This record gives sequence, structure tokens and C-alpha cells, in this order.
Amino acid sequence: MTFKGGSRGDVASRSYPQFIRIGSKRQKNMIHQEAKASGRQIGRWADQQRSKISLLIDPPARSALYLPAHLPLSLLFALLVASIAGAQVPSHVPTYAPDAFATNSAFQPVGRPVARVNGVMLTDRDLLREMLTIFPYARLHDGFPKAMEADIREGAMKMIIFEELVYQESKRRHLTVPAAQLARALAEFRQQFHSPQEYQQFVHVEFQGSKKLLQAKVERSLLIVELLQHVLADKAVVPVAEAKAYFDQHPQSFRHPESFSFQSISFLPPRNATTAQAREAHKRAETALRQAKATKSYEEFGLLAERISEDDFRVMMGDHKAADRAKLPPAVVTALEAMQPGQVSAIIEFDASDYTILRLNAHDPAGMQKFETIKDRLREQLKKEKTEQLRSALATKLSKNAKIEKL
Repeated sequence: MTFKGGSRGDVASRSYPQFIRIGSKRQKNMIHQEAKASGRQIGRWADQQRSKISLLIDPPARSALYLPAHLPLSLLFALLVASIAGAQVPSHVPTYAPDAFATNSAFQPVGRPVARVNGVMLTDRDLLREMLTIFPYARLHDGFPKAMEADIREGAMKMIIFEELVYQESKRRHLTVPAAQLARALAEFRQQFHSPQEYQQFVHVEFQGSKKLLQAKVERSLLIVELLQHVLADKAVVPVAEAKAYFDQHPQSFRHPESFSFQSISFLPPRNATTAQAREAHKRAETALRQAKATKSYEEFGLLAERISEDDFRVMMGDHKAADRAKLPPAVVTALEAMQPGQVSAIIEFDASDYTILRLNAHDPAGMQKFETIKDRLREQLKKEKTEQLRSALATKLSKNAKIEKL
């Protein structure tokens, strides 16, 4: 992504690049995990099954071409997301530098084959739906971030192939969906639309007006759910005793340094900025400070960060999560130490002519976490790890004798 106030190429030369760019392994992993988790939704009508299964299912309505804009929306990715028929969109419209994204030609699928799995064709429509599930913001900005597009495409390709293999395995095992369950899923899916006309428009765009094709797609999703429930979810449950044993065996994993959780709005002139450029950056910061002081919540500050901030964290509502004190600029630490959660700082010059405004969300001292406090979260983490191991094993098994061609 390109900073509005400076060139992207000079970021690495700054004294504290990790404060303004999402470039550390921790941050990349965090985004990767959040994106992967968001991509594992199985559609609004299947929300109740999330506690049972955490893998991506291809619901019938991940439409790259049509999405009712009025449906209930919520936030993903610090990027922020809500599941809407499996496709996810933010609850607001963040602002990105225009040149950070590819052109909207990426949103013009024509049904071109991209892969073949045991003779079954997968098309660019399938691929684009999956890519939009992983990075829903692309829909609002006519493309994907150039630096992320290749990884998003690769992940989406792997997932649509995996889903097709799982579906074929469900048919091989002669799994079926009870008529009542299918009817209920179709009804719940239809209720997501604001009007019958919008539902009809969706069916027309995605399924050439054929409700039978829509029904087949929903049935496909339910069969995938059923197989993965049996093969993965049921086997990935982590008892409390198992979580406690892990906790006792890995004490270092549960010691944490002093950290600050905060949001930032930053203004970054080019490296070696002229006096005029530095003055202009400070002027922008002064204007932003008045707006930031008027915010009353995490979300309000975050929306402002998305709109005007020039650091990478704007795509996450300015949220740095829990940042290790030792890795923060001294000026930032000094400011955060004097703040209470919910407070907004003054303008901080954390590097030469680099300015930021902070909102403190939490200050956690160094220490050892208590098992009772993190028990549920640890069990969920271990469950996800076990599920991923089982999923990987299943993918390897199903792929072993399959004929898979990427076209």
C-alpha cells in the first residue's frame, strides 16, 4: 500500500518501520490468521454450526457479481467482516490509496476454467468468490492489494480444490442431506434478502434463474459440512485436562511482556522531507487531532484512522493489538504511560517529522497468565491447531489419487 504522505519505498529506512508498517512476522501472522478465520465462515444460514466446524465451506452465495448492500454487516479484519451468505464485507467504507489496488478488471469473471478436479471444472467465478471471502475489502476498492494478491489467489485456489475433493468424497460415501434440513437451509438463506426482487436478481445473476441450481449448491455445502463435521470437528475437541497439560508443559508461551494495546493515526512525510513537507504533515496531524479528540469509542477512532491515517495499520482500524513495550518508539511509550484506557493522546513526533495520534485501549504489565483466565481461549486455539492438522491430513489423503490440473 502507498502512504498518501510519502513513498512506500522509504519506509524501511525509517527509525521505527515496525510502528508504521505491517511488516513484522507477528503482524503478518495475525492478519493471516484473521483472514483465514474469516474465510472459514460457512454462510449466514450456517452460523450455528461454527462452534462445530471451523473450515471454509463454499456456500451458495459468495457472489462476486451481486451482494445486497443493505444486509446486516459487522467488522472483520480489524479488517472486519460480517458473514453474508458466506461473502463478507465491512460495516463501513475505509479509505485506501487508489494505487494500492489492482484494476477492477479482476472483477469480471467469464467462467474461464482455472482448475480441473477429477474431471470437474472449477472456474474463475469460483476462484474470485473465494478470494473475496479471504479479502472482502477488495469489493469496495475495485481490486486486491498488489502485495497480497498472489498469496490470496494461491490460498483461494487451494481452498476451492480442497472443497471439491471433500464434496466428491461425500458423494463417494453416499452421504445425503435430509429434505427437511435442505428446505430449512434454503428458507434461512432466502430470508437474508431485503425483498423477493433482490432474491430473484441474485438467482438470475448467479444461477441463470434456476432455483434447482441454487438448491444443488446449498446441498453441496451441507454435504461438505457433514463430512468435515465427522472427519474433523468431532475429532478436534480438546478436553480441559489436555489444555491444562499443554499449559503446564509450555510455561514460556504464557509469559507475556509489558504491552500496550492502542490505535494510531499517523502522518508520514517522505524521508528526508523538506521543511515545507514536514510542516504540511504536522498541519494534517493538527486537523486530525481535533477529529480524534471528538471520537468516543474504539470504532469511531478506528473509522477515522481508516479514512485519514498514513500508516499500514489503518487497514486494521489503526489497531496495533498488544504491542511489546520494548519494540515501541520511546516517545510513544512515554505518551502511553501517561494515558488511561480510552484516552486520546496529543500529537507525538516519534521520528523525525513523523507524527502520530494514539488511543490507548489497554496497558498490561508483564506477567504469567492464569490457566483459568485463558482456559477457554487456549482450548479453542488447540482445537484450531488440531483441526488444521486433520484438515491437512485429509487434503493429502484426498489429493493422493486425485487428478488435479491447474489450468
